[in-house]
Amino acid sequence: MASQTRKPVVALVGRPNVGKSALFNRLAGRTISIVHDQPGVTRDRVSAPCTLTDVPCDLVDTGGIGALVDADFAEAVSTEAQIAMDTAEIILFLVDAREGLTPVDESIAQQLRKAAKKVCLVLNKADHEELDHIAGDFARLGLGAGLSVSAAHGRNFKALLTELDTRLTPFTESAREAEEAARVTGLKIVVIGKPNAGKSSLVNAILDDERTIVSEVAGTTRDAVDIPYDRAGERHTLIDTAGLRQRSRMDTSVEVFSAMRAERSIRRADLCLLVVDLSAGIFAQDRKIARLVQREQKPCIIIANKWDLYHPDAPKRARMEEAEEAIRTELFFLHYAPFICVSAREKQELDRIFGSIRKVREDAQNVIGTGELNRLLANALRRNPPPASKRHRKRLKILYATAAVNERYAAIPVPRYILFVNDKRLLADSYQSYLENTLREETSSLGLPINFSARSRRKPEM
Repeated sequence: MASQTRKPVVALVGRPNVGKSALFNRLAGRTISIVHDQPGVTRDRVSAPCTLTDVPCDLVDTGGIGALVDADFAEAVSTEAQIAMDTAEIILFLVDAREGLTPVDESIAQQLRKAAKKVCLVLNKADHEELDHIAGDFARLGLGAGLSVSAAHGRNFKALLTELDTRLTPFTESAREAEEAARVTGLKIVVIGKPNAGKSSLVNAILDDERTIVSEVAGTTRDAVDIPYDRAGERHTLIDTAGLRQRSRMDTSVEVFSAMRAERSIRRADLCLLVVDLSAGIFAQDRKIARLVQREQKPCIIIANKWDLYHPDAPKRARMEEAEEAIRTELFFLHYAPFICVSAREKQELDRIFGSIRKVREDAQNVIGTGELNRLLANALRRNPPPASKRHRKRLKILYATAAVNERYAAIPVPRYILFVNDKRLLADSYQSYLENTLREETSSLGLPINFSARSRRKPEM
């Protein structure tokens, strides 16, 4: 359930390519929204805390509204911006000082005058003082003279922060309370998958809100969108990513950058929800994305979406068995990841996702102690001794083992089991798999990778 107090929201609105994302990134203190000369790059609402104002607030970057750029999404993007305006305490209405006043600006201003007290007119791209004179042209919008700034170069940025803090002052108490409540930090949960697998539909279904744009056109989401989500008293972050396509099939530099952002999102997440389209089957690109999760050694749950379309007339048990066989065969290297059959569109079985997340999180807290780890490995070696290496003419010996947890896995600890051995070259992949299976049989490790790192015993100096 959402918290009763929240930080004030500052929404950035305007027509495409007026520099909303550039200003958003500067206020957030880091690059979050994709900045590109191509109009209409930002389509979803992208949220982030503002790091530079005295009063804590949340920023919302919206898709450009009012123009005919990318007509397939014009109505959806306009809806996104309208939602952001309805929920914001302050609206930064951005216009382009270099291009001057346009009919689209006038149309947007007509909508915004209904809530004029909320609106701060920002004349962006005023890189030089010579452009300040154009403020008079924008005054006829009925939203004040406006503030000339350059998001790209930081010109007049301090004046904008002063204006924001003045407008935010009435919300100081609620902002502090919300920040205090948000200290119960939950998980960073990244939602990944190939285009049109249903990632944004899943996020919307979880939120019960049309937060991200859903379309039958593959590749609608371009940014990795961080979305706060309160559940059971914790503030989680859902990261909705761009669908990862093969590099050779990426049409523009924006898509390449989006893919890089999605890959970085996997690295910074605590847990991955890998969404596959069960009705279409699992393809090479699904396997490639799954390999990214495996390479980063991330906890993972496989979300088999579009369950309602998967052999809908067959008996449920037969459907489930067939689904499991397909997933386990195609994604065999993610054997540790549980899978859940859901329908984001019909909102079926969604509660099972967070039930599995809770179980993964609980299992992760039980890192095997050193004594127990060495006992389990000693028993495994007795039951099935490692084969002698013909090349090195000796057999693997595990002298000692311990577990180490990287600090970046604090939310869901993923231990690396360090094996001190006589010669690390003797640890074959097949025997490592045997040791992994042994630990999984003896301990509960749902959704968690098991990693080994072998270190050779130093030979005594002569």
